[in-house]
Amino acid sequence: MSTSPSNTSLSNTSLSAARRSQELADLADGRTVDVLVIGLGVTGAGVALDAAARGLSVAAIDAHDLAYGTSRWSSKLVHGGLRYLAAGKLGLAYESAVERGILLRHTAPHLVAPLPFVMPLTTATGRGTATATRLALAAADVLRTAAGTPRSVLPPSRRVSRAEARRLFPALRPGDLRGAFVHWDGQLVDDARLVVTLARTAAGLGAAILTRCRARQPSFDAAPGVVPAVDTLTGRRFDLRARTVVNATGVWADQLDPSVRLRPSRGTHLVLPARLLGHPAAALTVPIRGHRNQFALVLPQPDDRVYVGLTDEPVDGPVPDVPRPEPHDIALLLDAVNGALQTPVGPGDVIGAFAGLRPLLAGSAARTADLSRRHAVRTSPGGLVTVVGGKLTTYRRMARDAVDAAVAAGRLKAGPCRTARLPLVGAGEAPPAREAPSAREAPSAREAPSAREAPPARLVARYGAEAGAVAALADGDPDLLRPVAEGVPVTGAELLWAVRHEGALDVDDLLDRRTRIGLVPADRERALPAARAILAAEG
Repeated sequence: MSTSPSNTSLSNTSLSAARRSQELADLADGRTVDVLVIGLGVTGAGVALDAAARGLSVAAIDAHDLAYGTSRWSSKLVHGGLRYLAAGKLGLAYESAVERGILLRHTAPHLVAPLPFVMPLTTATGRGTATATRLALAAADVLRTAAGTPRSVLPPSRRVSRAEARRLFPALRPGDLRGAFVHWDGQLVDDARLVVTLARTAAGLGAAILTRCRARQPSFDAAPGVVPAVDTLTGRRFDLRARTVVNATGVWADQLDPSVRLRPSRGTHLVLPARLLGHPAAALTVPIRGHRNQFALVLPQPDDRVYVGLTDEPVDGPVPDVPRPEPHDIALLLDAVNGALQTPVGPGDVIGAFAGLRPLLAGSAARTADLSRRHAVRTSPGGLVTVVGGKLTTYRRMARDAVDAAVAAGRLKAGPCRTARLPLVGAGEAPPAREAPSAREAPSAREAPSAREAPPARLVARYGAEAGAVAALADGDPDLLRPVAEGVPVTGAELLWAVRHEGALDVDDLLDRRTRIGLVPADRERALPAARAILAAEG
């Protein structure tokens, strides 16, 4: 019988190189698990957790790393389904609102926080548009209540004055601004951190989490229960044995199940310094001119950054491991947001950019923006369960449906889904936080706060109840609480924690997925020596 993560020790949930080697050896020696999950993005990690929480034995593998694919390239939002509601997709909107409430209130309150969104009203905004927007926001408030999320968690929408709109988003152009609508949604401190936390919570319940383990040329119909695999670190080939297999590989799902028809679309984001936009306290929503029912979002982030997104462009041909933003995507986003700003931003202000691919199911819509975001779970004649589509917000529901299908396909004995009230690692009561200066006033790399002080607010926001344990790594070496580079607030303690407890195996894991320093190439270059030093010391 599995235990609750709240009753497990740090050693139970820790992912490390040593644990990976031991669990890989056990599986290669012939251990059979109930469920093998292929893919460790948010859906795959969610499947591993759901299955382990039901008392099933689980192994989850990924050819690369945790959150290597689409899951780290999102807008980092936990949507309540406003767009779906406006499009008349009430079921999908309600599902999103329910899952948002679960994350905010029960499973990951340490990783998700309410975020206000400003929707400007200008002299060009027609009365019909304003009325339609107001009605959509009112309907979203009703949906929030129906989903069980109280207004104390997410306040209701409201109309605000021009002055209040500019207080929330100082860079708004004042000349033709008449006011704004403000509504609230959820925001993740980091999407990749959610995946890591899911994987560690699953590990605490006994799941084997194996990165750098690629399923190779599987033939589920011909040999059900046996999946050929290779350890990409050593080149060793072996077979994994499982009673059921779940394909959670996202945009690569059709490589394991050719019957799945996908139509990926690219979503691009830009990274800007928050100072250029007056350090906004709210997000901004503006329509993308010439694109029906598409909007650009300006999203404040930790560490004095702002993201600007989001495009929706079809992708044809082979799916790349790491998609790249295209110049026309960047130009489209800058044009959209500059229409609302007092001082335009240009390509030279962009300090980073990233793109991700949505694993959309192929449909009859001409535009990928109009394709359904609903997920689908399919079981092949050979028993392979494939889960595709969906959104980051609804990962838990997707995982639940996939495990239900796996239990049926494998005729497994399992308990009911428990994940709606299962706190993720770090979701317990957080320690008191010490307010840290912003990046504008951050201490230089020569200064280090005492490890005996309350952990910085930044650590509490990212690690929740484990923030004190992260800071405690510096008890014997106060230098670990220094920023790893000038202008980069990430500390050495965070890098060390990632190696010892979050399964980071190389500098790419550390900089691109555990800390997200790599979203700004110049920051990544400055932080490389610190990452290499931590890995060398731990190796």
